[in-house]
Amino acid sequence: MLEYPPKILMAFGETFSDEGENFYKWLLENGYPELAALSSGIKGSKEAIDWLLKNKYPQLAALDGAIDKQAGAYVWLRKFNFNFLTVFADAINEKQEAIQWLKDNELDMFVYLSAKINSYRNNQSFDYHKLHF
Repeated sequence: MLEYPPKILMAFGETFSDEGENFYKWLLENGYPELAALSSGIKGSKEAIDWLLKNKYPQLAALDGAIDKQAGAYVWLRKFNFNFLTVFADAINEKQEAIQWLKDNELDMFVYLSAKINSYRNNQSFDYHKLHF
């Protein structure tokens, strides 16, 4: 995630806003399908996570798992030295030491993204009428 330009990271963050669909399409059409898939995965799409795995982005699939507090995802990320992604997942889950680490390392963009994703997740409501069988 650290290799993406700020403009791209901002577009990724905006996929979690009211205008999210426009930014999602922009990412897809401008060479960042992995970030569009990560956004969809964070929003609950199993198909998006499968796409990440099939297209050589297992670290982003594991990030989604870590955001969902899956212990195996944390272990995998650490095993393959994706330590920043574990910090990012912890920041999304409001662990203050992770947020402080991002601030101390002048990674304010990721503090912003963490809050944006966390806010999106906290404001979702479950609607059993939308279940797909």
